[in-house]
Amino acid sequence: MQVLITHGRLARTRVLELQRWQLVLAALLLGGGLLLLSGVVYHSILLKAAREGWPVLSPLVRLIVRDEVQQQERFMRDNLDAIAKKVGDMQAKLLRLEAMGERLQGLAGVPLDELRSARPGAPPASAGQAASAAGPPVPAGAAPTAGGRGGPYLPLAQPSLEQLRQAVTGLEALADFHLDYFTLAESRLLETRLQALLIPSAAPVVGPMGSGFGFRADPFTGRAALHAGLDFPAEVGTPVQAAASGLVSLRESHPEYGQLLEIDHGNGLGTRYAHLSAFEVPVGALVQRGQLVGRVGNTGRSTGPHLHFEVLVNGVPQNPARFLAAGPAPRAAAKARAPGGG
Repeated sequence: MQVLITHGRLARTRVLELQRWQLVLAALLLGGGLLLLSGVVYHSILLKAAREGWPVLSPLVRLIVRDEVQQQERFMRDNLDAIAKKVGDMQAKLLRLEAMGERLQGLAGVPLDELRSARPGAPPASAGQAASAAGPPVPAGAAPTAGGRGGPYLPLAQPSLEQLRQAVTGLEALADFHLDYFTLAESRLLETRLQALLIPSAAPVVGPMGSGFGFRADPFTGRAALHAGLDFPAEVGTPVQAAASGLVSLRESHPEYGQLLEIDHGNGLGTRYAHLSAFEVPVGALVQRGQLVGRVGNTGRSTGPHLHFEVLVNGVPQNPARFLAAGPAPRAAAKARAPGGG
């Protein structure tokens, strides 16, 4: 685009050449300047009209402002109602979690008084048993509920932002408390499960039992002697399983027990597997309940193939039948086996 500029008849004509991008930039700058100028003028006029009370513009400005305020209030109210509904749903879920926690406390072994005293807002332990018996305190403004339950109170009609903030803070504290409690309950339950796994309550051999614990006639001498375990008659090579989880503490050839394996289950509790034909685990191995540890044999002081099984507490033999009674019932043998002794 070319622009011709002249001045008078005898003056030299000047030519101004503009590129397309220069025209676009100039148009944008001109449009932006006009919009800015119109906005400033419009704003100053409306403010002056509202302050000085001009006959026509002043009511119009008030109407526009009032409509904008009403829209903002309506938007805020709708959002507050939606947030209040979500907070109410969270409160209901936390109450269900609290009820579940009270049911789990018996299984986990956490006293209910300890659970209630640990709740956010609960009185300190020095408040005495009366405060513990009364259950957790009701938060400010909250209606009491049965069963020691509670939570932040939310009015149903148009809760304020401050009320919602306090409710959310209370819910966060309760959520943290329940998370900590369920972590503790999980730890207690796992501890109980581990302790149960360390009790030799699983039969080491599938099949019937032979000689029991107590005095009997010795199969070699015929004299009365203490039989310190249980016998499980079985064919040579029958799998022998660990009665409980533990650490293999001994694997040796004994003149009376024959091929002997011992497992330490901790807390002074151990099991002994005698007359084996083969070992399946080394000394120092960690074994689980039901894991294959050896094979039935006829080694040592024995009159026939069988497993001699003992349970020892601090080295003192105990009746294994009392421990096996707490475990699953062994499956019946497929066929009768010849009794062995030793």
